[in-house]
Amino acid sequence: MRLRPRTTTSATSVRAASTRPEDQMYGPGQLLAYGTQHILTMYGGVIAPPLIVGGAAGLSPGDMALLVTAGLFLSGLATLLQTLGLGPFGSRLPIVQGISFASVSTMVAIASEDGVRPVFGAIIVAGLIGLVASSFFAQLVRLFPAVVTGTIITVIGLSLMPVAFTWAMGGAGAKDLGSMENIGYAGLTLLIILVISRVFQGAVSRLSILIGLVVGTTVAALTGKADFSRVGESRIVSLPQVFHFGSPTFEVGAIVSMTIVVFVIMTETTADILAIGEIVGTDVDAKRVAAGLRADMAATTVAPVFGTFPASAFAQNVGLVALTGIKSRYAVAAGGGVLLLLGLLPVVGAVVAAIPYPVLGGAGVVLFGSVAASGIRTLSRVDYQDNLNMVIVSVATAVGVIPIAAPTFWDAFPDWFATIMHSGISATALVAVVLNVLFNEVRAGNRPGASVFAAAESSRDKLTTH
Repeated sequence: MRLRPRTTTSATSVRAASTRPEDQMYGPGQLLAYGTQHILTMYGGVIAPPLIVGGAAGLSPGDMALLVTAGLFLSGLATLLQTLGLGPFGSRLPIVQGISFASVSTMVAIASEDGVRPVFGAIIVAGLIGLVASSFFAQLVRLFPAVVTGTIITVIGLSLMPVAFTWAMGGAGAKDLGSMENIGYAGLTLLIILVISRVFQGAVSRLSILIGLVVGTTVAALTGKADFSRVGESRIVSLPQVFHFGSPTFEVGAIVSMTIVVFVIMTETTADILAIGEIVGTDVDAKRVAAGLRADMAATTVAPVFGTFPASAFAQNVGLVALTGIKSRYAVAAGGGVLLLLGLLPVVGAVVAAIPYPVLGGAGVVLFGSVAASGIRTLSRVDYQDNLNMVIVSVATAVGVIPIAAPTFWDAFPDWFATIMHSGISATALVAVVLNVLFNEVRAGNRPGASVFAAAESSRDKLTTH
């Protein structure tokens, strides 16, 4: 069963460019509104990595601002490449690209010792390695049946929930973290989104996240919670600067660490591409995954030229597609244009940056919960009789939740291993794929009714029928 919008938009406002759902085209106003909604939900995630890495490198406020605008600019270019495509680059799916958070810990370790130049050198080499490996990596897509993709999508949603709750509490580092006032703003935003989703229909309902953010921010501004003072201090136009931080340097240790991170990013992007294909209801094969990974790695490779960091698919926007039913890649492309504009117009970016974290948190609860719900919906179609699929789901989910439940669990392990396992998405993908191969692909020794879990499920079904 595919997720469908609750109402059908009029024929005058939507036209199908082809039979694929992601090729729906909306009017200019709707494209801008839907695209802006995507950007507002992920803006905080784009600007956070530059701020964290820049702080670790000891950069000046001016250089930190350049890191942020460069990240926005590259994210816009990468989103346009991913959604619209250019030759063999781009999955042509409604996927938002942004600066990857998976690489932050590695970049901080490098930057705190030697600054950002070796970080940029490592990204270039690792990006090229990932670009070459994209086609091979995509062949692994056959190892991602519903039992694997459903588990991964569920964990993507669960992994993002701590982000939403931290935002709702006021954002990491807030002096009033967890105050009733902050949680109240988050609750108000959530309430607005729920009311709009329930009362209104059609285009208004699909813009519930955007409206919730706008109304929540307005209320916060009226009560002194939102600060727009930096808007007047921002430059109106700022073109991206090439190699502003100097030429990249290449250090073997940094390159090895970043290459591991790049493969983690590729795993997460593969999961996101499969997830968005499942939600949209379109065919995603190895060729399409490879095209998406190429766009990812191409953007990552050129990122240091503009002074920014690796790009990847943003899982939170997968939830927005699931929630709104807006499957058009052109709507996301419009969002990419907005990101590009924010990278060129710092004053506009300052306005968006004024959205309080608690308001973002209220929206995040709905968005990230929608991702988990989509994964559960996929898992509901999996056959659990006379097989070990229940074991695959339970173990892979448990391993994926470890970074949330016990963040220091893997700290004593080698750095390369900890880097992979600290990402709940990568850990889930790895465990689910391996167990699926061992339990479902390798047929030797398989016999009916071998799983105690399957037997328990069968017994329960019998009891419920009597």
